[in-house]
Amino acid sequence: MNYIEFTGKTVDEAVEKGLQELGLTKETAEIRVLEEGKKKLFGAVKARVEIAAIGGECKAEPCCSVPVSASEKTDGERAVEFLEGLFKLLKITACTELVSEGEKVEINVTAANTTSVIGKRGMMLDAIQTLAGAVANTGREDYKRVVVDCENYRENRETTLKKLAENLAQKAIRMEKRIKLEPMNPYERRIIHAALSEREGVSTQSEGKEPNRYIVVTPDGVDPSSPAIPARTERRNDRRGGSKGGYGNRDRGGFNRSKASGGFKKPYNRDKKGAPATGGTSMKASSDFFGIFLGNSGNSDDKE
Repeated sequence: MNYIEFTGKTVDEAVEKGLQELGLTKETAEIRVLEEGKKKLFGAVKARVEIAAIGGECKAEPCCSVPVSASEKTDGERAVEFLEGLFKLLKITACTELVSEGEKVEINVTAANTTSVIGKRGMMLDAIQTLAGAVANTGREDYKRVVVDCENYRENRETTLKKLAENLAQKAIRMEKRIKLEPMNPYERRIIHAALSEREGVSTQSEGKEPNRYIVVTPDGVDPSSPAIPARTERRNDRRGGSKGGYGNRDRGGFNRSKASGGFKKPYNRDKKGAPATGGTSMKASSDFFGIFLGNSGNSDDKE
């Protein structure tokens, strides 16, 4: 019998895929399990099975009688083969795995150095995914989506973006101002839009042109044509001075700046009865300039 190998997330998925492609049923097929699928710390190991027709009842006879050529590989298999060659050219040590192939092709990459595959904010991974999608859709009339992930980066990134969206929604409502995010790719913008689509009190819009298109979060009741402030503005203001950690008026320690005089105030030395002490040093803030007047040590006729 001529066996053909099939893969899937689980043994059942691999078997079902193989039977469907070969036009067989479990009663008319010989199935051998080579490896059971299992999850790992990073990624997963796909299940592998071999299937052959019993008594030559395979409806897809050419598939059973001859090896699968490069031209007969699936869209996902061609994309995986391309990525393996790409990583060799880029001298990136990585293992590429076809996770699933149905409505969309899912490919997982495990690398010795994930930064070399992911890049800054996933830019490298997005570029790899674009190339893999172009290869997988070569010769197809309808477009099939291809997703390339590296050790759960996209899932973690999605969680981060959802938290960011909620934080910015709260900030926009609190400040009663429109807040704009940094430029994002279409995939990440969709995550932000979806996260706030049912969120009460705010709405989202995409503005700008690619590749610098960004999202603006607008609280209800605020003019949508009003200028939007960057998402980090409030944080910078807090550092420069304000209610937290700034160099404004202080309640404890340091100098207390007087708004009325424009200088620094220090009370006169007084005795127990409340009168100014004769032997102490008195300092009075000048209303004309910043600093402390120390007296005139020069000519007494110099009015300046």
